[in-house]
Amino acid sequence: MIFYKLSDDLREEIKHLRASGKRIGFVPTMGALHQGHISLIQASALACDVTVCSIFVNPSQFNNAEDLKHYPRTLANDLELLAGFKNILVYAPDEVNDVYKTDENFAVELGNIGLVMEAAFRPGHFNGVMNVVKRLFDIVTPDMAFFGQKDFQQCLVIKKLINHYLLPVELKICPIAREEDGLAMSSRNVRLSPAERAIAPAIFKALMHAKEQVNLLTPDEVKNRILNELKSYRQLVPEYVEISETENLLPVESWNDARNIVACITVKLGAVRLIDNIILK
Repeated sequence: MIFYKLSDDLREEIKHLRASGKRIGFVPTMGALHQGHISLIQASALACDVTVCSIFVNPSQFNNAEDLKHYPRTLANDLELLAGFKNILVYAPDEVNDVYKTDENFAVELGNIGLVMEAAFRPGHFNGVMNVVKRLFDIVTPDMAFFGQKDFQQCLVIKKLINHYLLPVELKICPIAREEDGLAMSSRNVRLSPAERAIAPAIFKALMHAKEQVNLLTPDEVKNRILNELKSYRQLVPEYVEISETENLLPVESWNDARNIVACITVKLGAVRLIDNIILK
């Protein structure tokens, strides 16, 4: 592992790697690394010669100042976790300005993706995501970028960004990493109390039960089943449950409306927002 604080130093190293024909993979993170992040790094290691992992808490994608304030920052632990990996470059800038060298706006038109679900509940969030990812892509110039399916809507946003700017980056969406009880791994899980952590797996269970109902019930009936199941836990407060096609997140009325359909969910549990999804067909 080689650790960089300055983007110019990282750019110089990547230039040398490219000159020797190395294939570059990229895993952008906001730190507080867990096995989900590690699975992305492992996927990159299998496909690429060198992996760049960025650790940067991007302020522009937080529409809630308290969420930014409480986002876990565990750089020392993160570096220790990555120390055992070969052929990995870690970029963790001390200053926001090392990433944001200009105030240029790289946000692109997202259509329906920019109106629903996370976009509706977190105004400005995806503008922040696009601006930081475009800047990181420009620094790293990866051949492949690895993102987790847990952030399904974000993956569609990154796909739009890559296509709009004609970036030579292959987007790889990797399966959701889950705890043994099904809870989707997230850096925010550490903020759950023991009692809340015991309840949290109900989210995935509700999604699994929904998948069992495909073709037995309509999409709207399945959505209501999920909501009713979650409401049996007073601590779980659903923000949304949506059953949509997988390209633009348009709602479906019938299972025949799209070839691929996803159920996406966000639930408040105490002070923590938990997101998850499952491909229904």
